[in-house]
Amino acid sequence: MPIKAKRWVLASRPTGKPKAENFRLEDVTLPDIGEHDILIRTEFHSVDPGMRGRLSGDSYTAALPVGQTIDSAMVGIVEASNNEKFAVGDRVTGGFGWVSHAVSNGRGVQKLDPAIYHGKLRPTAAIGVLGIPGLTSYFGLLDLGQPKEGDTVLISSAAGPVGATAGQIARMKGCKVVGIAGSKEKCDYVKGLGFDDCFSYRGADLRTAIAAACPGGVDIYFDNVGGEMLDATILNMKEHGRIVVSGQVSEYNRAENELTGIRNVTRFITHRLRMEGLVVFDYFKRFREAQAEMAGWIHEGKLVYTEDVSEGLEGSADAFIGLFEGENLGRRLIKVS
Repeated sequence: MPIKAKRWVLASRPTGKPKAENFRLEDVTLPDIGEHDILIRTEFHSVDPGMRGRLSGDSYTAALPVGQTIDSAMVGIVEASNNEKFAVGDRVTGGFGWVSHAVSNGRGVQKLDPAIYHGKLRPTAAIGVLGIPGLTSYFGLLDLGQPKEGDTVLISSAAGPVGATAGQIARMKGCKVVGIAGSKEKCDYVKGLGFDDCFSYRGADLRTAIAAACPGGVDIYFDNVGGEMLDATILNMKEHGRIVVSGQVSEYNRAENELTGIRNVTRFITHRLRMEGLVVFDYFKRFREAQAEMAGWIHEGKLVYTEDVSEGLEGSADAFIGLFEGENLGRRLIKVS
């Protein structure tokens, strides 16, 4: 019989910081599952700052149309199946968005292996530390940053899931790791993960604060913020330094005419700097390899992850808006059921 479900859609395109009126929670009726379909009940869905660009226009993928379901990753349980690859009770992950239920033919859906997801590695890790945030950290740091033992690595938004993971991987590679975060609480959390130091950007003269925390200069800057923080870091980079552009959270809510661009370009010449961005899906063929290595680190206690879980699908929009107020500590998830 048809399933009564709920979903969040884009009601209007945000200007500046997203507001509650930009989103709408709808009741929907899902059809009976077809010959090869499965019905998935969402347990958790993610809330992703990188989604912000697509709400206003084209980003690394096309703009989300008004009226469409807000995209995100989810973990759920198969409740009905006409697909031989999936059994009722299987725990799966897919990209169905802010929804209570989803019907799928199985394309793009992955079963979570209980042999991997146990103990320290919770199923929600599939859409966090072993999902897009963790994979961004892994490939951004190792492929683009190319850390060497003794390097100084500076990470902005260090208490977020990408920054926290990148910092721990850098420590495993023998680097000195310094974080930038938005509060003493977040800095204490970051230092508890093994970062050598962390400071709050609030009220700080960034160029001076970076110089004090990294007196010999910065070899690798893992940038999740952009803006003035990027400019200040450029002036503290060592020769042949590498800047990995993972995210630009300070820029997502600015109008195009408010973007100033990088001012300290001469430093790229004098210090032979390299700056490169990444879209993690470019590494799709290597995802399993990276996930296997990171899962091993988690089970060995070398890599720790934190989840910021809110209860109830009704709170999804508020949780997303809160990302841009610096509310979250770790990967922000919604517990749907």
